[in-house]
Amino acid sequence: MAVRNETRVTEFIFLGLSSNLTMQRVFFALSLVMYLLTIAGNLLILLTIYFDTQLHTPMYFFLSHLSFLDLTFSTVTLPKSLINFLLQSNAISFNECIVQLFFLHFIGGTECFHLTLMAYDRYVAICNPLRYNTIMSRRVCLLLVISTWVAGLIHSTAQTLPTIQLPFCGPNEINHFFCDTHPLFLLACSSTFISETADMVNSGTLALSCFLVVFISYAYIISTILKIRSTEGRQKAFSTCASHLMVVTVFFGPCLFIYMRPPVTFEIDKLVSVFYSIVTPWLNPFIYTLRNEKVKNSMKKLRDRKVSFWWHM
Repeated sequence: MAVRNETRVTEFIFLGLSSNLTMQRVFFALSLVMYLLTIAGNLLILLTIYFDTQLHTPMYFFLSHLSFLDLTFSTVTLPKSLINFLLQSNAISFNECIVQLFFLHFIGGTECFHLTLMAYDRYVAICNPLRYNTIMSRRVCLLLVISTWVAGLIHSTAQTLPTIQLPFCGPNEINHFFCDTHPLFLLACSSTFISETADMVNSGTLALSCFLVVFISYAYIISTILKIRSTEGRQKAFSTCASHLMVVTVFFGPCLFIYMRPPVTFEIDKLVSVFYSIVTPWLNPFIYTLRNEKVKNSMKKLRDRKVSFWWHM
C-alpha cells in the first residue's frame, strides 16, 4: 500500500480486536454464535408480533421496529468481520469503509432516537393512561418511527461527509474491527480539528440528548409508579419499564464513552464498541422476552400453530 503523501489510500487494513491467532479464533466463534442468535431472536420477535393480533399495540409496534433495527445494525459490521477471518484477509476498500461508516451511524443514530421514542411511549402509557390511545394513534406511531429514520439519516450524513473530504495518504491500518470516525481521523494526512469537533458535537450531542430525554421520562414514570397503591400494579409497571432501561443502559453507556470525547484511541475502545455493536442487538431479544409474559405466551402460540400446521400436512 503506497504511503507517500501524494498517493491516496484505496484500502484499509483492520487490526482487529487482537493480533493473537487464538484470540482471533475465539472472537470469530463468539461473533458467529451471537450473530446467528441475533438473527434468530429478532426474527422470532418480528414474526410473533406480526402474527399475534393481541400484540398490535404501540408498545409492541415499537418493539418490532427495534428488533428490525438490531438485525440491521449487527449486519453492518459483523458479516464483514466474519468473512475477513475466513478469507484470512483484513482488508476493506476505501468505498466499502465509507459505506460501512455511513450505515453504522445511520442505523445507530436511528436506534438512539427510537429508544428515546420508546421511553416517550412508556411515559404516555403510565403518566397519561386515559389519553394514551388518542395520543399514540396508529398514524402518530408511524410518523414518529419515520421521523427517527429521517433524523438518523441526517445524523449519518453529517458524520460521513466531513470524513470523506479528509485526505488519506497512509498509513492505512485501522486500529479497530470496523470503520468508524475516530480511528479514521487518526489516519488523515491533514488537520482533523474541524471534523473532530463536528463529530463530537454531532454524535456526542445525539447520545447525550437522547439519554437525558430517556432519563427525564423515567424520572416522571418512576414518580408516577410510586403513587400506585396496588403492589401488583407497581410491580407490573416496573417490570415493563425495567427491560427498556436495561437496553438503554447497555446501548447508551458505551456510546457516551466513545463519542463524548476527542478521538483519542484507547485499547479498551474496541472492547467497548463490542457492547453497542454486537452485544446489545444479541441481548435485546432475551431482555424483552424473558421479562415479558405476554410475548412468551404469544411465542408459545406461534410454536403450537407451526406444530399444528406441519401435523396436518
